[in-house]
Amino acid sequence: MHDVLPTAADVADAYARLKSWVVETPVLESQRLNELAGTRVLCKAECLQHTGSFKIRGALNRLLSLSGAERDAGVVAFSSGNHAQAVALAARWLGVRAAIVMPADAPKIKLEGTRALGAEVVLYDRETEDRERIAAKLAADRGAALVPPFDHPEIIAGQGTLGLELANAARARRVGLEALYVPCSGGGLIAGCALAIKSEFPDCEVYAVEPRGFEDTAESLAAGERRAVRPGGTTLCDGLRVARPGAITFAVNRRELKGALAVDDGEVRRAMALAAAHLKVVLEPSGAAALAAVLANPPRSRRAVGVVLSGGNVDTELFTDVLSGASAAERNAP
Repeated sequence: MHDVLPTAADVADAYARLKSWVVETPVLESQRLNELAGTRVLCKAECLQHTGSFKIRGALNRLLSLSGAERDAGVVAFSSGNHAQAVALAARWLGVRAAIVMPADAPKIKLEGTRALGAEVVLYDRETEDRERIAAKLAADRGAALVPPFDHPEIIAGQGTLGLELANAARARRVGLEALYVPCSGGGLIAGCALAIKSEFPDCEVYAVEPRGFEDTAESLAAGERRAVRPGGTTLCDGLRVARPGAITFAVNRRELKGALAVDDGEVRRAMALAAAHLKVVLEPSGAAALAAVLANPPRSRRAVGVVLSGGNVDTELFTDVLSGASAAERNAP
């Protein structure tokens, strides 16, 4: 599978491989969120997954696919946080040495979580240094296998297993999904989910959701080729700050996606607060992006849509500030 694009069959294989390892996270609904969105919204709560995000699916699928000799040599990954923790946990489960290249300004909860799982953390400056180059050199020096955060067929197939779970949950509730909204950074999660969901609901329209100012997937889809965003933007969604889609992910996404949407920090904060109030889950900004898109532009013409809540690793100070701001807004509402 290394030299070809992943397929729905690869996602199904990954699902069988991972089933005894990962949490089959719940699909949540809220009457209030349905009212606000103008349709039935099925929320896949990957914030309740091992390490607090969907990333364990792809990381573990990649490590389980390595040979014994490759595992003995160790692995190297690069990540803003959630993939780092996932690789660290998968490596711990399998007894593999792991080194993770992480930005020095990553959320404290993600840095501490990665170290606590036993991985070596190598810090870099995301504004001046190239994490992929650092990781590639480290892997070459050590003879280790690279575990990229998104642009690898085994990673994509692993991430897509949550899409299969969502499709199964929808069918069990006798709901046909007409659209799926997925947070998008490098594109691995949405590529895998698109392959999975369209194997069950062929007419389902899949939308990438990006932070405003980081719309590389939207620009790439419009241009028909990979495009990079200009540097210098800021966003609360630290996990969605990749400048350009992956080569493999974009090859899948340009074929499978209906389009891409953008959300701002205010819309993300609102989604985080509403998810806490009505779904009783903690979301990080990146994890709330897809819900933010649905609430900002309610898909009222749809009978049912799916939303991926991709992660819940948020620093306490930020989450408290989000909830405090939401409470103040409610008190001052006319």
